[in-house]
Amino acid sequence: MALQFALLAAIAVVGLLTRGSWPEPVQRTAGVLGAALLVAGAVGAVLALTGLGSALTAVPAPLEGERLRTGGIYAVVRHPIYGSLILMSVGFALLTSPWALLVALLLAVELDLKRRVEEEFLSVAYPDYAEYRRAVPHALVPGVW
Repeated sequence: MALQFALLAAIAVVGLLTRGSWPEPVQRTAGVLGAALLVAGAVGAVLALTGLGSALTAVPAPLEGERLRTGGIYAVVRHPIYGSLILMSVGFALLTSPWALLVALLLAVELDLKRRVEEEFLSVAYPDYAEYRRAVPHALVPGVW
């Protein structure tokens, strides 16, 4: 978890310190795409956080006594908070700097590894998790990953 927060902070710092370092021919396109990803990630995060409700925890292990969330955005993607963080980080990097994009890619790897650990916990805590995984094949980004 500390690595996740360190990478998020690094994306912000690197992006702000190297802002405007995209080559001129791609800067406008990167900015438009970045803004769209930032908004999509923010919307996804709000839907994920409200959908998770009292089951929200910062650690990969689920909270005792909570049920598996499978409705709303969780019917489309299994780990929408992680996916939203990736989308927002890539969006911010596209708005600021290719150097921030490199750090955002490291964050994506870290969150995917965290997701894999979390899925082990979820498989133990919820007997129907395997069926949920089959029903919702995308882990982080709907239709992509």
